[in-house]
Amino acid sequence: MYLSLKDITNLHLAEIESAIKQVVESGWYLQGEATKRFENDYARYISSTADGHKGCRNGTAAPSLRGRVGERPLCNCIGCGNGLDALTLIFRACKELGKLKEGDEVIVPANTYIASILSITENNLKPILIEPNIHTLEIDDTLIERAITPKTKAILLVHLYGRCAMTERIASICREHQLLLVEDNAQAHGCTYKGLHTGALGDAAAHSFYPGKNLGALGDAGAITTFDKDLAEVCRALGNYGSSRKYVFPYKGRNSRIDEIQAAVLDVKLKYLDEENQRRKEIAKKYFEGIDNPLITLPMKNDDVDNVSDNVFHIFPVLCETRDALQKYLSEKGIGTMIHYPIPPHKQACYKEWNDLSLPITEKIHREELSIPCNQCMTDEEVEKVIDAMNVY
Repeated sequence: MYLSLKDITNLHLAEIESAIKQVVESGWYLQGEATKRFENDYARYISSTADGHKGCRNGTAAPSLRGRVGERPLCNCIGCGNGLDALTLIFRACKELGKLKEGDEVIVPANTYIASILSITENNLKPILIEPNIHTLEIDDTLIERAITPKTKAILLVHLYGRCAMTERIASICREHQLLLVEDNAQAHGCTYKGLHTGALGDAAAHSFYPGKNLGALGDAGAITTFDKDLAEVCRALGNYGSSRKYVFPYKGRNSRIDEIQAAVLDVKLKYLDEENQRRKEIAKKYFEGIDNPLITLPMKNDDVDNVSDNVFHIFPVLCETRDALQKYLSEKGIGTMIHYPIPPHKQACYKEWNDLSLPITEKIHREELSIPCNQCMTDEEVEKVIDAMNVY
């Protein structure tokens, strides 16, 4: 099995059951105390530095901190229905506040999950697809500036696979061209950049708590984080039918709210996020050091494996030209794998206007990528089994 959600839940089952019981007994199932508590706790977590202190470090390059140093305020956290809603609400709120308008261009990695693209097009904005770096699988920051036009107003930075995609170059580009920076933090809970958590690097960030994520709910759930109070207020209203006061609707909103049970579960699991991410890092280091097969490429192997704080390894991807045969072989060895993702967005039928685009690096990744198990429930013996099988293939 690639990932057992039951095993993940069982790690903290007693606390989770107690938290759910409290919600059930409260008789309050939406927009109650559990939601407030999780939003406050997650806001504190995202706002804190990697050493647990609230504040930003001198010299940070995060665009949302343009020119600011010293202590930073607590960010705003708005729970919502899922990660796609979080992204969509951010872009919609930016339009309502005049930061974006229909037809504006948003730079986005071409190899992302389709939700990133959907959030842009749903707001009648134009995605500009940028190829990734084959060594990191993140957006290639050397290609961004040449794609900027007078209509370019934002970058959607996707921290794919749990790896921080932020770079000094991206921060500089955002400052120079006055671009909004929106983070898709769906896969990178707990990841950091210069000691700051992803989700606190730009103008706003979207978080998915899909059950398989590093911080996963027992169903769909999501959140928005931002230091922009006005943006936070509009996002919260838009996710509540467009209302910030009962029966008063300044916006044409939607219903996208985190429920009390999911908020309570997430608040339990948040306490263990850093510890469980550390286990993922330990497993990844064993993979980097142990897997040695010329037929298999470890895209992030060029990183300093003794310093993996910028990757929480939501997914451990490998590349193999005979990917399907490798997956079949590993399955026969009792090792579950997944493909993230077999068809890139620009080859999907829903974006048929892009089907003739040639994005060779993106297409290579989607053709060759295979995700091997990497989660906090794995034993050292299971990790060694994966390594041995990969080396024999």
